[in-house]
Amino acid sequence: MEPEGVRIGVEGGVGRIRLDRPQAINALTIAMCRAMTRALADWRGDPAVEAVVIDHAEGRGFCAGGDVTQVRRSALEDGGAAGRAFFFEEYRLNHLLFTYPKPVAALMDGITMGGGAGISLPCAFRVATPNTVFAMPETAIGFFPDVGSGWYLARLPGRIGQFLALTGARLDGAECLWAGLATHYLPAEALDRARERICARPSAIAAILAELSAEPPPARLAGNAERIARCFALDRYEEILAALEAEGPGWGVKELATLRGKSPQSCKVTLHHLAEGASFADFAQVMRQEYRIASRLFMTPDFAEGVRAVLVDKTGDPRWSPSRPEEVSEGQVEAFFAPLPEEEEWRPL
Repeated sequence: MEPEGVRIGVEGGVGRIRLDRPQAINALTIAMCRAMTRALADWRGDPAVEAVVIDHAEGRGFCAGGDVTQVRRSALEDGGAAGRAFFFEEYRLNHLLFTYPKPVAALMDGITMGGGAGISLPCAFRVATPNTVFAMPETAIGFFPDVGSGWYLARLPGRIGQFLALTGARLDGAECLWAGLATHYLPAEALDRARERICARPSAIAAILAELSAEPPPARLAGNAERIARCFALDRYEEILAALEAEGPGWGVKELATLRGKSPQSCKVTLHHLAEGASFADFAQVMRQEYRIASRLFMTPDFAEGVRAVLVDKTGDPRWSPSRPEEVSEGQVEAFFAPLPEEEEWRPL
């Protein structure tokens, strides 16, 4: 039985996963993650399934992320048990997609944020459109960019990953292609043709997407690439803030104001995570580290406060604790990364 929020089936030689929870912009629940994992595990050894396509059935977004309001409720009501279970299952899905032996195409049409990135960035084919809005906005809710960001963002050139992770900047489809987050750029109206052709010829995904691709407009992010590389060059958060302040009026002031609204604790944890993730040779190491961080960070006051201010009350006025970067010590940051008891550590399927 499929859970509410996802449609799963096979068309031709293609496994189809269609997110269908439009009222929540397809935010992922633990049931949705488990259903997708089961389907992918079944198809992995099924010779009748040659490829997989992940997209959404309707609405304005591919996937807005994990359902963090449920995670917050867990932190406040059940000691975090349900929240930890969600992250455990979500990260298993992320890892399964990263290691999947068959080609997977994610159609990132519309909002693709947080957990939506986690089920698209591992895919061999990542299709952006003019409707794509990509972001990792977790520092605004007292969390950190997870779902494999310690692998993907840490490996983007020119410190683009650090910029995206800290600021939560929103990229359009052309910017996603320029940054390497997407592999193809298609007109939105070409997606139906892409699906039909892939289902008819699953072995020809690369050729089909290449044929239907369009020339994107110039990537606006490219115009700030030099500034980003310079101001986000270091892994000490206070030095990034100082570099932005030194930029003076314009772009630097804007980005500085953006960062002043984020959780200082989250920003410091994020930088440390990306620095460590860049050195890992195995994706499972990243997911293990992310689970250690997530299982602790969502239990902090900043997470409950951030989700309240952004998603529950929608007042946009989070009160962070600590409120200033200099009040977050290295020891406090490193504590989020400490190993868990062996029986609590994350592990892949």
